Amino acid sequence: MNKPVNCRYFYGDYFRGKNKEECRLVGGNSDNERPWRRKLCDSCPVPEILIASNTRDLVLEAKVKHKFLRDGVEVTFAICAKHMVELSDPRHCPQCAAEQAA
Repeated sequence: MNKPVNCRYFYGDYFRGKNKEECRLVGGNSDNERPWRRKLCDSCPVPEILIASNTRDLVLEAKVKHKFLRDGVEVTFAICAKHMVELSDPRHCPQCAAEQAA
């Protein structure tokens, strides 16, 4: 049994017997090395990044990457939409941190 997914990019439609699940973050990315599967959500870093980030205006781009003997989700690009700054670490926006300190 899969554990529940607490991510704003996960979409599940179970109405009237449907069983449609998708990740709206990696689903439309043409750079994916493998197709998305529900099992990738169990080890995905995106929900933790969204919780730990000091900005609420975080925009991410991710792809499914084939790692040694298994697949995983890798965040490839992150920006703070409030300040339009590309972030090297998606958990920390320096301009948002300066605003919060003031």
